[in-house]
Parts: sequence; C-alpha cells; structure tokens
Amino acid sequence: MKWIVGLGNPGPAYEQTRHNVGFMVIDELAKRWDIKLTQSKCKALIGEGRMQGQKVALIKPMTYMNLSGESVRAFMDYYKTELKDGLVVYDDLDTEIGKLRLRYQGSAGGHNGIKSLIQHLGTQSFHRIRMGISRPEPGMDISDYVLSKFAKAERDKLETMIGAACDAAEYSLQAPFEETMARFNG
Repeated sequence: MKWIVGLGNPGPAYEQTRHNVGFMVIDELAKRWDIKLTQSKCKALIGEGRMQGQKVALIKPMTYMNLSGESVRAFMDYYKTELKDGLVVYDDLDTEIGKLRLRYQGSAGGHNGIKSLIQHLGTQSFHRIRMGISRPEPGMDISDYVLSKFAKAERDKLETMIGAACDAAEYSLQAPFEETMARFNG
C-alpha cells in the first residue's frame, strides 16, 4: 500500500494557514481520487482507495503538528507499511511561495512536524514534498507567521503549488522517487 501524509493542525482555526498546506494537498487528492477521509484511527483521519491500480491511503494526523510522528508511526505499525511506500507533504519556510522541493532525506530544518517524524521513524530518510511558504518579514514571529492565513495576493501561487504537489504525488505512485524529483523540482 502506498501512503501519503499531509502535515498540519486540526480544527477550523488552522484551516487555511501556511502550516496547513500539507492538509490542503491531502484534501485536494481526496477530491481528485474520490476518497473520503472518514476513518478516525492511528490518531489521524484516514481515507483509503485505489489509484493507478494501487491501494493508497491518505492521512491527516490529528495530533497537531509537533506530534505528527506519533500518528505516522501508529499508521505504519497498524497497516504494516514500509517507509519507502510513504510520502510526506509539508510547508517549508526556506522555499519561495509557489515552489516545490522534493527530497528523499534531510534534517528537520527547524520544522517541528518533521522533527517528530524523524524521532518516531528513527531516520531522516523518507520521501517528502516541501511546499514553499516563504519567510516572514524581518521582526515577525515565525510561529505567528506559519499560523497566519495566506494573503489574497498569494492565492494564485498557492493554488498552483497545491496542484503541482498533487501531480507530483500522483506521479510518484508509478515512478521511482528520483524520477519524480527530477520531474517536479523547480
């Protein structure tokens, strides 16, 4: 089974915030693939379906960002899945809004959700799509910034980026991740 996890925070207060672009991608994939995210287990909302002849699970951890690793570890243990079959989608301050950066390993780079994943998975090596949210203006608190909503002027870039991340996730179901990186890294 292939699985895709989008990192974010549960609840209406966080819905359209920068830190929730991972959830936005999962929601868009669920719409594209007609998968309902209705199962509540493994500290997550999970939807299962078939895409390109493969069983696929879409996952939105309900643990809040800083504890995302608990949910992903519980999912992997429950479903007996392999790390190589997974893909993690999350926001990245060091990438310009609208751009994607696909990687198969790396440090947390200050991202608490990724720190939690590395801690619970015991490795920095897992497939990931980093979605650009850019850095805040100097002097603005990082946590306030990532929990803020996108400006109207950023909406087009956001929509394009979500579409591209979905395309990359879809492509990765059939292609080696190195090929997916070569195709979608801008």
